[in-house]
Amino acid sequence: MRPLRIAHVAPVATSVPPPKSGSVQAMTSILTEGLVARGHDVTLFATGDSRTAARLHATCARGYWHDETMWPWDFYEMMHVAAAVERAAEFDVIHLEALYYPISLPFTRLSRTPIVQTVHHAPSADEIALWSRYPEAPFIAISEAQARSMAGLHVAAVVLHGIDVARFTFRDTPDDYLLFLGRFTAGKGVLEAIEVARRVGMKLVLVAKDEPYYREHVAPHVDGQQIIYAGEADFDAKVALYGGARALLYPVQAGEPFGLVLAEAMACGTPVAALNLGAVPEIVRDGVSGFAFPDLDALTHGLDRVLALDRRAVRAYAEHHLGADRMVDEYVSAYRTIVAAALTLR
Repeated sequence: MRPLRIAHVAPVATSVPPPKSGSVQAMTSILTEGLVARGHDVTLFATGDSRTAARLHATCARGYWHDETMWPWDFYEMMHVAAAVERAAEFDVIHLEALYYPISLPFTRLSRTPIVQTVHHAPSADEIALWSRYPEAPFIAISEAQARSMAGLHVAAVVLHGIDVARFTFRDTPDDYLLFLGRFTAGKGVLEAIEVARRVGMKLVLVAKDEPYYREHVAPHVDGQQIIYAGEADFDAKVALYGGARALLYPVQAGEPFGLVLAEAMACGTPVAALNLGAVPEIVRDGVSGFAFPDLDALTHGLDRVLALDRRAVRAYAEHHLGADRMVDEYVSAYRTIVAAALTLR
């Protein structure tokens, strides 16, 4: 088959890949580089400070997370998407990675080139109702859990995230701490992670950006001895923290459509103790890479089983099931299906 001409549109909040936080930009980078490695003709629409083997088209020198003068931010996003649509004739498919919402939808009927959207959150019923005004617009869901929440939309494919496992250093013998890595919000379960650590008497390291929720709700629990705040980590620091942890705690309070930290921890050989919500059962293999528990009490009482898992088996599971190669192959298949369907409608 001939290579595809792909416009891959990242958000313009920060660079691709991101300097620190930014799971959407991280996944955009992995997919872009994987597509280029397979010989596809990829143009990455991203900020000017991005790094890629693809062609780079930048409408903004840097992202609005780093430049407060870029306001309103959503207008910058709209101009960014428009730049790809204006070049639509050059591509077989345009793929938007949506940070907040699929701002590309209004272009659906204006472009002869199909535009596919991936959203990275669990959409609300109101969002689905609004987006369904474009029932023909294809979405690629990032999990079956997310796809189930998108009833009424055209979910053309489901592709679980994949990571470059080789970039994550395996640690057979960890240090003696638990790890929480993720945004400080109520839904992420950071307070529940602190509760678990206190119940079992283990050290817990918290890794995330300092935000108002942290200062108001989390900081009072940080004592620097059992509960330690390590700040926001870049990639190398994050890998070191994953590998040193005996387990990653993921006591989310609201189901998420994926959970990238789960895959990243497993790639370092670190098992996960999670609550069984959202896409967790699609990512975690009970008794192999971690356990998905029904509630916090079960997680606390079952933590010993998580800590006893074979870290080499955890790493092997990540390599076989959560690698980037599988993800790239599935996206290429989805693109070809979407392109073929669009051609039949012309």
